[in-house]
Amino acid sequence: MITAAPVGDTHRMTEIRRATARDAKRLTRLVRTSGAYQGPYAPMIAGYRIGPDYIEIHEVYVAVGEDERVLGFYALLLDAAELDLMFVADSAQGLGIGRELIAHMVSRACAAGLDEVRVVSHPPSEGFYLSVGAERVGTVAASPPAVAWDRPDLVIPVVRRRT
Repeated sequence: MITAAPVGDTHRMTEIRRATARDAKRLTRLVRTSGAYQGPYAPMIAGYRIGPDYIEIHEVYVAVGEDERVLGFYALLLDAAELDLMFVADSAQGLGIGRELIAHMVSRACAAGLDEVRVVSHPPSEGFYLSVGAERVGTVAASPPAVAWDRPDLVIPVVRRRT
């Protein structure tokens, strides 16, 4: 899937494709360098690794720019109907990459027959998920030491087209 994302007065081409085992190191680097997980949130990603086996087992999709630079990715767990991971590179924040990834994820969830996708959100990301149609259904309690804060529990409805 290739989409055009507006950047200033020009358009940049973004491709969303299935991640491969060869993407594992780049996805791990994106997670570990995320500005959203600085300060008190740092313990959650300390030592975090996305392995090739994770990519092979789950629906992991990566957004890449024309230069093959990783702009973001998501992981959809079909058996749990959950968005397990979603990250957008700090340098790509505000360019619509997150919205493109969510639209792609909803399309994949629809194709898999899901009615909704659960998101246990990083607290600062809740506003983004609400802006793309998620609904808050509760709170997931902290589970120290890695997650020392409560997290918003959200669902993204998957609307199926009638035929």
